[in-house]
Amino acid sequence: MKMPRIRSASEQLTDFLREQILSRKWTETMPGESWLVTQLQVGRETVRAAMMQLESEGILAPCGQGKRRQIVISRDAFTTRKICVRIFLYEKQDRGCIDNSSLLAELLAAGMDADFAGKSLKELGMQVNRVALYVKRNPADAWIVCAASREVIEWFSEQATPAIAMYGRHGGLPIAAAYPIMIPGQTAAVRRLVELGHKRIVMLAREERRKPNLSRPEQAFIDELVAAGITTSDYNLPDWEESREGLSRLIDELLRFSPPTALMFQEAQIYIAARSHLSDRGIVAPRDISLVVADDDPSFEWCNPIPSHISWDYRPVVRLVVRWVKKVAQGKADRQKSGTESKFVEGGTIGPVFSGKSFPR
Repeated sequence: MKMPRIRSASEQLTDFLREQILSRKWTETMPGESWLVTQLQVGRETVRAAMMQLESEGILAPCGQGKRRQIVISRDAFTTRKICVRIFLYEKQDRGCIDNSSLLAELLAAGMDADFAGKSLKELGMQVNRVALYVKRNPADAWIVCAASREVIEWFSEQATPAIAMYGRHGGLPIAAAYPIMIPGQTAAVRRLVELGHKRIVMLAREERRKPNLSRPEQAFIDELVAAGITTSDYNLPDWEESREGLSRLIDELLRFSPPTALMFQEAQIYIAARSHLSDRGIVAPRDISLVVADDDPSFEWCNPIPSHISWDYRPVVRLVVRWVKKVAQGKADRQKSGTESKFVEGGTIGPVFSGKSFPR
């Protein structure tokens, strides 16, 4: 589980200045950096970073060296109404994830009536009819749908109530979306594994990422294996029961019949559970098997070695979702999709293919 990140001084100052502008403490032009440094008792670099962030948000505009920045925020920003926003989480335990907790905090700070939905998508079986019934019984002005299946996102895209896909299979659907672009980091990870001699690479992905057809990252994974001359099958993206027991059974079956030399996981909790099960079997990464996780959990900093993982910044995703909610509150339609690119962090859980005849028992 990702722990909340302490906000930097510049981020806190950005929030304060934004609030002051929206309350019309300043109009037309902003005070100069020197005045803000003196009055607010903060460093010049902190002030400069906050002002640049407000520029990137379209609230301020630079007017040249030595001149005060102009306040250019739209009049609509002052008429944003409070709306009811519900966040449909993938699993109920995702409430503690840093991206979701940060999103809720940002929405509340923006004056919205925001909260997590009482049921998660997994609790509703990711079934469209059950999701539709829940939405009907729990109306909201806007929905944020996290990591949903294509069928669920497609249903939301057809409704009159605005919705945005935060992650999930939204490609080609007429719905706003904010997401990490996983393929660059994932491709780099697969190529590194191939360089290290791995040919039996297995990815564990959730069912909605594999069915009714592969999502883009999963298809890119298979394509990269094929490009490396590796024959692929269901072995590389197996079906499995999504539970602790189901994960253990799958790993045992893989080790028994055709032991993979590398395992890739889409989520930190699945990686942690799998690594624990492997350890119980005496199988250690990277000595016996290579492990890669497509997640960047703060707890990784406490691990030795640091897990090989795919890293991406959740903060732009949260900002995009909050911005979308504000537009909805202003009565604006927005179906823009925007992603933040990932990168591969090699870490210490991958290595050359295990050269022994069999795994430790």
